[in-house]
Amino acid sequence: MRYLPLSDNDRAGMLATIGAGSIDDLFADVSEAARLPGPIPGLPDHAGEMAVERHMSRLAAESVPAGSVPFFLGAGAYRHHVPASVDHLIQRGEFLTAYTPYQPEIAQGTLQVLFEFQTQVARLLGTEVANASLYDGSTACWEAIAMAGRITRRSRAVISGGLHPHYVETARTMAKFTGDVLDTRLPELSAATDDDAVIAAIDGATSCVVVQYPDVLGRVPDLKRIAAAAQANGALLVAVVTEPVALGLLESPGALGADIVVGEGQAIGVGLQFGGPYLGLFGCREKFVRQMPGRLCGETVDADGKRGFVLTLSTREQHIRREKATSNICTNSGLCALAFSIHLTLLGGTGLDRMARASHAQAVKTARALAQVPGVSVVNGAYFNEFAVVLPRDARAVVRELADRQVLGGVSLGRLYPGVDGLANGLLVTATECTSDEDIAALVSALKEVLA
Repeated sequence: MRYLPLSDNDRAGMLATIGAGSIDDLFADVSEAARLPGPIPGLPDHAGEMAVERHMSRLAAESVPAGSVPFFLGAGAYRHHVPASVDHLIQRGEFLTAYTPYQPEIAQGTLQVLFEFQTQVARLLGTEVANASLYDGSTACWEAIAMAGRITRRSRAVISGGLHPHYVETARTMAKFTGDVLDTRLPELSAATDDDAVIAAIDGATSCVVVQYPDVLGRVPDLKRIAAAAQANGALLVAVVTEPVALGLLESPGALGADIVVGEGQAIGVGLQFGGPYLGLFGCREKFVRQMPGRLCGETVDADGKRGFVLTLSTREQHIRREKATSNICTNSGLCALAFSIHLTLLGGTGLDRMARASHAQAVKTARALAQVPGVSVVNGAYFNEFAVVLPRDARAVVRELADRQVLGGVSLGRLYPGVDGLANGLLVTATECTSDEDIAALVSALKEVLA
């Protein structure tokens, strides 16, 4: 039985108070195409528990787990090996919660974990400070754009064509409510990044330049050059890292001049998880710390002089900042942050370097093998573990035919950029330390069959 504590009069009174004519008015920003006109077709009103379990099991069986077939998907979500010890530790009773505490002084263990997490993220991103995580990479990217606007008092963001399109769409959604102007561009299937075009777009009204590193096609932009151009115009450089393992080999964005560095932490410790929950990373220069969204855990001593931890900065709307908050993100994916921190602790600097080198080596093997397939050309010159190839026909159809052969061969650019000329034949291929030589051989064999 549904729990409906409000009467029709209660609802009518609430709607009148906020000036809405009906409940449907509350969903005005959701397009008609995304709304259902009624109950989901074919879904029964009720069913017994065993019947539901059988039905859900049948649906689950239609999924193909990432490790069960040759797997070359990436595009912002990456399959890396996560040690069993990570899952074991995050399921301990004192950790098993997705939230940081609302009464932080009584949860010293949680605060210590987040303090260590911040230290790891700051060192990884090359920034002076890092917060206690955000919801995911795309929302962290928007928060960086908003933060740059507050710092510079400008409202125009120049966005590289190499930024993941989902991140761009998230920023567009939020910018509708803030008035920020997003100067966007599309990627081109070439080995060169769009550094020159991005630099040319910077002017005196630019709050920030947003550049992905490596970018959505796996290319490596020249952050140092872009940072110099942005800062010469009073703008900030926001670097976005969707594959944090890449920083085991590439120089950190902060060291290259980025003012704000954000990213997606999923690749370390979290796993694919069918798309979420994921983990937003956020770091910046110390002089900008009071404009940083989210929360910052700090170290102190108690009345007896013993080491302790506190929420040093908490600029969310749920706390005392209220309407002056720099962020309204209502969770920080604390359990994912813990998984990230445990995995990175187990790896250490040497382990991360080895993991990154193994991923790059398998990507190089994959690219070289694909370059030998008739009709296939590799786009990238430099890359970490992800690169683009051009196929002789529409990549979306090729991906489906590869899946029919039990090979998940990559992400088609036509899926990421539907209807965009010049990208339909592009395929984004990713390899990690989990990619075996047998997987590469299976991809090459299946692709030759499909393109024959």
